Amino acid sequence: MSKSSSTGPVTGDRIELMQTFVRIVEAGSLSAAALQLGATQPTVSRRLQALERSLGLKLLQRSTHAMALTEDGRRCFERAKALLESWQAFESDLRGAGDEPEGVLRVVAPHAFGQQLLVGPLAGYMRRHPRVTVEWLLHDRPHHRTPDFNGEHLDCAIQVGEVSDPSVVAIRLSEVPRIVVGAPSLLEGGTVPAHASELAGLPWLSARNFYRTEMLLTHEDSGEVCALSFRPRLSTDSLYALRSAALQGLGVAVVSAWMMGEDLAEGRLLHLAPRWRPSPLPVYLLYPHARFYPARLRRFVEAMRAELPAAVARVTRAG
Repeated sequence: MSKSSSTGPVTGDRIELMQTFVRIVEAGSLSAAALQLGATQPTVSRRLQALERSLGLKLLQRSTHAMALTEDGRRCFERAKALLESWQAFESDLRGAGDEPEGVLRVVAPHAFGQQLLVGPLAGYMRRHPRVTVEWLLHDRPHHRTPDFNGEHLDCAIQVGEVSDPSVVAIRLSEVPRIVVGAPSLLEGGTVPAHASELAGLPWLSARNFYRTEMLLTHEDSGEVCALSFRPRLSTDSLYALRSAALQGLGVAVVSAWMMGEDLAEGRLLHLAPRWRPSPLPVYLLYPHARFYPARLRRFVEAMRAELPAAVARVTRAG
């Protein structure tokens, strides 16, 4: 009988051990990895130790308050990620291109869009793929700040606003028109401004993620452009707070047209300078570059590309 060695077979599946190691590194700690994997911390620790014994290498240096990759650990992490991607592609090829999406899809989206506009396309996707569960995370981050896909364990993100990060795949899904609104009380019984320049004398509200102290408005017929500068009375990163402040008569707001349909129809808000429009906001779906993408992500991208433009058109017409 041959003598066992540190590089011989070990109890446990090698793929599972590498998946656990990659998750530990990306999550930043054993406890965070255990939470994401639905396992206990001792189980995650045992898998790490089994992988280290199998390879005959020390992969992580751990202390009470910190964890760091060794040089061997850094090499192992990069190779393990590549190997796992290849393994996923191998499984997908064997099952065929039409394999049913399954597993957990983690998506981050802005609050207002994620609570209203995107839920219809999401529901259609989930009805078609009952083996997928979705973690629908809502966060209003500045559009120039790309999510940490690995650290937050995200599959993809919905972003409203232009994308400047070349390190991600950015698929333009649609665009949402914007309008200028204000409460009747803001005008104190005066006439509704017709020209963009008439808005300069009114107090303003700003949506920090999209505009702060200036706004360009374009006449929808002539193409004339009017540049406005202002000092906002209130600025916020929440579109819902912006809408509430506008309803209170605190100032002029530039908002997505789909959000204000009922307020405009019932007279709580007025469409100011209605022939003048701010530029529409693009909507992108972002995900990191990889050699393999699971079916649940591929089908989600397809669903959003197919359904979001129609969803935007419906709510914009309704508004």
